[in-house]
Amino acid sequence: MPTHSCTLEEPRVSTALTRMFEAAARDDETEARLPGIRPDERAALTAQELADAVREIYMPISADGGRLLYNLVRATKPTSVVEFGTSYGISTLHLAAAVRDNGTGRVVTTEMSRSKAASARETFAATGLDDVITVLEGDALRTLADLRQPVDFLFLDGWKNLCLPVLRLLEPHIAPGTLVVADDVDLPDLGPYLDHVRDTANGYHSVTFPVEDGLEISCRL
Repeated sequence: MPTHSCTLEEPRVSTALTRMFEAAARDDETEARLPGIRPDERAALTAQELADAVREIYMPISADGGRLLYNLVRATKPTSVVEFGTSYGISTLHLAAAVRDNGTGRVVTTEMSRSKAASARETFAATGLDDVITVLEGDALRTLADLRQPVDFLFLDGWKNLCLPVLRLLEPHIAPGTLVVADDVDLPDLGPYLDHVRDTANGYHSVTFPVEDGLEISCRL
C-alpha cells in the first residue's frame, strides 16, 4: 500500500506549530503583564488600536480545530482559501499545509497588526509554505475589498464583531457548496454572524462543531 506524507508532520512545520502552541498557552500570563484594557474601554477603541494593544497575544485556534481545518481543505480541494485573522499564523499553517498536500490552491490571509504579520511571514518562510500564502496587512474590510477571485473556502477568526461584515463583503465571491468556518462560537460578539448563517433564508446551512470554543461550519446554499 502506498504511503502519503502529511505536511503538518514535516519537522519544520510541526516544530513551528509546537513552538507557537506553547507560546499561546501563556496568553493569559502575557495579557496580565500588558497595560490593562478594561472591557468598557475596549468598546471605545478602533479595531486597529485593539490589534496593536494585544499584539503579543496569540489567540489561536485549538490544535483539534487546526486539524479539522486541514481535513476540510483536503476534502474540498479549494483553489482559493481566504482567512480573516492571521495572528501569528497557527491556523494559516494548517490551511496552507492542506493546500500544499492537495497539490493545488493558495491561501490569502489578513492581519491588522503589523508586528504579527511580520512574525507570521517569518514563520511561513521558515516552514517552506510561504509560496502558497499571501498575507494582506491592514484592515480586512479594505484589503479584501480588492479581491477578484472566487472564494472556495473561508475561515473567519479575526475580531468577532467584524466576521459578519467580512462575510457580507465576500458573499458575491462565494459559490453554492462553499464552506465557511468561524471560530469561537461561545463569544458574544459572534452572535450577529451566527444569527446570519443559522438562518437558511440567508443562504446557508450551518452546524456547530464542538471543539474547544466551537467552530461554526456553514455551507453556502
